[in-house]
This record gives sequence, C-alpha cells and structure tokens, in this order.
Amino acid sequence: MALKFRKVFIADERYESAGVFDVNGDGQLDIVSGAWWYEGPDFRRRHPVGEMAAFGEYFDDFSTIALDVNGDGRLDVVSGGWWGKELRWHENTGKADQPWPVHRIGACGNIETTRAWDVDRDGVLELVPNCPNDPLVVYKLATQGGRGAGAFTAHTIRAEKQGHGLGFGDISGSGRGDFVLADGWLEAPQRPYDQPWTWHPEFKLGMASVPVLVVDANGDGVNELIVGAAHNFGLDWLQPRRNDDGTRSWIRHPIDPWASQYHDMHWVDIDGDGACELVTGQRYRAHNGNDPGEYNPIGIYYFKWNGESFTKEVVDYGPARVGKGLGIHFAVADLTGSGRLDIVAPGKDGLYVYYNEGL
Repeated sequence: MALKFRKVFIADERYESAGVFDVNGDGQLDIVSGAWWYEGPDFRRRHPVGEMAAFGEYFDDFSTIALDVNGDGRLDVVSGGWWGKELRWHENTGKADQPWPVHRIGACGNIETTRAWDVDRDGVLELVPNCPNDPLVVYKLATQGGRGAGAFTAHTIRAEKQGHGLGFGDISGSGRGDFVLADGWLEAPQRPYDQPWTWHPEFKLGMASVPVLVVDANGDGVNELIVGAAHNFGLDWLQPRRNDDGTRSWIRHPIDPWASQYHDMHWVDIDGDGACELVTGQRYRAHNGNDPGEYNPIGIYYFKWNGESFTKEVVDYGPARVGKGLGIHFAVADLTGSGRLDIVAPGKDGLYVYYNEGL
C-alpha cells in the first residue's frame, strides 16, 4: 500500500534549492529557499535572506546547507552556484526582516551543487562542492571550543577535474568515507588531509546525480551505488563484484529507465517501517529545455526494495503545473512532529510541501 501525501503550495518562486531548520530559535522548523525563509509551522509568513543573482532561468543558488559557521548558536546557510564560481555563507543574524550578510568561503569554479559530509570523522560536517571542471576540494570549518569559528581551510583531494556527479560513503569496507566521482571512486586514507587518496577508475557514470548514494540497497552487507542520470534518462543501482583476479567490477541494474533528470535523492525511511527507501524525482527544466525528456510529464517518487528490485511509488506526477519536480537540492524532514518525514520540493515550478499522511 502506498503512502498518502497532501500537497501544499508555499510560494510561486523559481529557486531550485531548499533547506529545513529552525531559523529564529522558536522551536519550529522553518523553510529556507533562495531569497526567503518561511516561518513554520504553516510557512505563510516569509522574511528576506537576501538577493540571489539571476542568470536567465537560473539563480546562483544551488544548495541550502544549514551550518552554524560563526558559532553564535544560529544556523547559517551555505550556498553557491555555477556562475559565481565561489562557495559562500549567508549569516543568520537573528534579525527577521533584514537581509543576511554574505561571506565568501572560497573560489572553487563552477558549482553544480554542494553537499556536506563528515569527511574526517570528527563530528563536524565539511563542505564538498561538485565542480565538474575543477579539482575535488573539501572545505573544513575551523572550530574553537566545539563551535564554528567563522573560517574555513581548503583541502584538495584530487587535482584532476571532478566531472558531473558526486557521492560519499564507505566503498572499501574500511569504515571510512570514500568519494564517488563520474569516472571512478577515491579510497580514503587514514588521515584524509595528510595522505593521498587511491583512485579506482572502475566505472563511468556520465553526467551523474549529486549525490550518488553509497548505501546497502539490497541488504547483503555491502554498499552499492544508486545513481541518477542528471541530464538524461535513467536511474540505476550498481552492484560491486570481486573478479577472480582480485579486481572489482560493477553490475548495473535499472531502477527507472523511463524518466529523466534525476538530479538529487535521499535515502531515508519515508514509510516508517525501519528500512530506508529512495526518495527522488525529476529536476524540472534542468537545462531549460535542452535535456532529453524535459517536456515529458514530471514527478516525485519513492522506491522501495522488495527483496529483488525496487518498486516505484508515486508521490506526484503529471504535466508541468500539475505534477511537480524536485529542483537541485530538496529537503526531507518531519515538519509537523507526526513522526513521518515530509518532502519540501523547490524548483523552477514553484515551492511546495508534501505532507506525509501515512498509509
């Protein structure tokens, strides 16, 4: 039986990224998307974050990562985009109706989107932008007394171009997080900023999703890869196999070959049964009409492992302005305290919330 979702319109905005956190410290989760943040619990009242530079149909705003950068107890927002070629953070000053000051983190090249992972396993998230034309660089937040100190150090993990697509998780079985790039994966050393990473060119993913998920999808105790074709048709999981000569190969299994532009995804327990599902959907007009399938109906889905393959369940589907896409950076959170995870869906087709009403 499929979950039921209640679709609620929030704003007719074109920002493709959204995050969820308590902006004003009132104990309620808020939504941050582009130039605005929306007050919980109903998200009807909005306040400025600050202007986001527009470039045609895009904004230079391809992530909404919550991080207390300066240690003042308020969560700030990390963003950046393709055109500005730099990672930045927007400072949450606690003043509800004033734009947030903007601070530069570093010039890293064209940013497809950014994710945050604990690369060095110290309990603090690092920032990792996917810059297809530039090296893989990790930005580590300096801390003082366990709090953010407002500055970052940059650590180059691989000097070659990243390509389109980025993931992080334990592939080697060492317990450390490895990086997945478009044309292979990087095995983490014991000291990630002081020792070289080992390159394994074992696959070619094309223009892949961000993230590429590194998860144990089939429950066999070994992590697989789940990868979307961000600018083409296809959603697959890749299963590792050891060859007789000790090398590793990857068996590709289709999840959904019929939809295009699977750009962002989450691996979460959306139905509350104790096992994770794949929550994803199409990025509406990812390349403004220039990708295969851009004019097809769009949708949001979750995929459940059934013991042999993935079963597709529809959250929303239809032509533009009937169905809904997920942008480049969507959010999943329990917005109501129900214990069920809801979906916050930004995109060029507006900002919506899908309230999870259970089975």
